[in-house]
Amino acid sequence: MENSVNRKTPQINILLTFVALVSLIFLSFYSMYGNTFIFNRMENYIFPCVTIIHFLYMYVLWFKITEKEYPDMIMKNIEYVMYGILLVYIYEISESFFILGSQNEFLDHVIPSTFMPMGILTISLQSILVLLTIWSFVIRKQKIGKYDFDYLNNHIDAWE
Repeated sequence: MENSVNRKTPQINILLTFVALVSLIFLSFYSMYGNTFIFNRMENYIFPCVTIIHFLYMYVLWFKITEKEYPDMIMKNIEYVMYGILLVYIYEISESFFILGSQNEFLDHVIPSTFMPMGILTISLQSILVLLTIWSFVIRKQKIGKYDFDYLNNHIDAWE
């Protein structure tokens, strides 16, 4: 019989990832300099579009764990795309650090009092998201299994 902590680990990871993603989607439209939400800039929509793949990966991970299925080519491809998305998340962290560090450049301007708290919240959520994403890769390896390329090549059709 499986330990209840081991059974709950993927659920906790998926729930925390969901909360972090939804919060960061909301914050992707927030302007720290102006303390407003800006919906008319295209770069604000990049993060929400990228997270669609992350939500898909979480669904596939949950499905494979609950159905006790072996990893297939589709999951492997989605996970490989997730490695690239992880780099985007790391870039977002560095961009947020850059914005927080630029506060000293605007001493003659009025910077909202929420600048630092919102910046720290954003960086914290982004860092947590990176850790949760790496944790989900570890969970996939432990719960679903490694990608056995010989098996995957012999069973290329995921609908078998």
